[in-house]
Amino acid sequence: MSGKLGRKVIITCAVTGAIHTPSMSPHLPVSAQEIADAAIGAAEAGAAIVHLHARDPKDGRPDQTPEAFAPFLRVIKQRSDCVVNLTTGGAPTMTIQQRVSPAATFRPEVASLNMGSMNFGLFGMLNRFKDLKHQWERDYLANKDIVFRNSFADIEYILTTCAENDTRFEFECYDTAHLYNLKYFFDRGLVKAPLFIQTVFGIQGGIGTHPEDVLHMKRTADRLFGDAYRWSVLGAGASQMRVAAMAAAMGGNVRVGLEDSLWAGPGRFAESNAEQVRIARTIIEGLGMEIATPDEAREILSLKGGDKVGF
Repeated sequence: MSGKLGRKVIITCAVTGAIHTPSMSPHLPVSAQEIADAAIGAAEAGAAIVHLHARDPKDGRPDQTPEAFAPFLRVIKQRSDCVVNLTTGGAPTMTIQQRVSPAATFRPEVASLNMGSMNFGLFGMLNRFKDLKHQWERDYLANKDIVFRNSFADIEYILTTCAENDTRFEFECYDTAHLYNLKYFFDRGLVKAPLFIQTVFGIQGGIGTHPEDVLHMKRTADRLFGDAYRWSVLGAGASQMRVAAMAAAMGGNVRVGLEDSLWAGPGRFAESNAEQVRIARTIIEGLGMEIATPDEAREILSLKGGDKVGF
């Protein structure tokens, strides 16, 4: 990258996700209008990329049907130039066909892609959140049998399904093995540089949040991919800003949002996704760097452009 772009930090904001449930925070976006407003607010605060899931507006459960995505995608496209990143993770309980459907339908500039199967433990959140309004929340969170399946066949299915649409990927790597899985697809030519690698820290079943964990993932990615990738970090829960600050100081990009953490400080709920973006922006600018605009993010990640999507 040029010297100017090399000092630009991409903020991704994941506005709702499929991990937290509506009873946990009154600020978690659920309806299409809430998701659209959250994404636009995050972009106005400085997020170049918004990462999107959909929910059933009646009870907030994850909904991976294209019909659930369409209303907020249209609004975001009308009101913001941000890069839209659609999930292919959906929820760990969904089939691969369900998970890829929105990205295949709407042909976004970016889609997320989980790079390996893993135990996915959400049950620890029941220790903090006991007053849940919907039975599905308790059943979902208490399940200790969730294996988030992302086999080589699953990953290849998503890659080949989206290939003809020129969608690039946010490769979510929850452990070092996932980096090696990505290297396998890179060596086969199924994915191309620059790779946008999102290293994920703090999910029960994945790598932890210790600074050595962050350094280990970065060193491994450096060794496997050299200058063929762009690094970003996602710290779950209370580790969100600590991991973001560490990565930004090391030249990385950052992801925040209520998908990943409900908090804006010890014991204090973030009142919006934009609030978390502003905190991350303050950290980045305090380190003497600048946030990337959506068009700068497009250049850094070699994206196709917002005029070539299907919404």
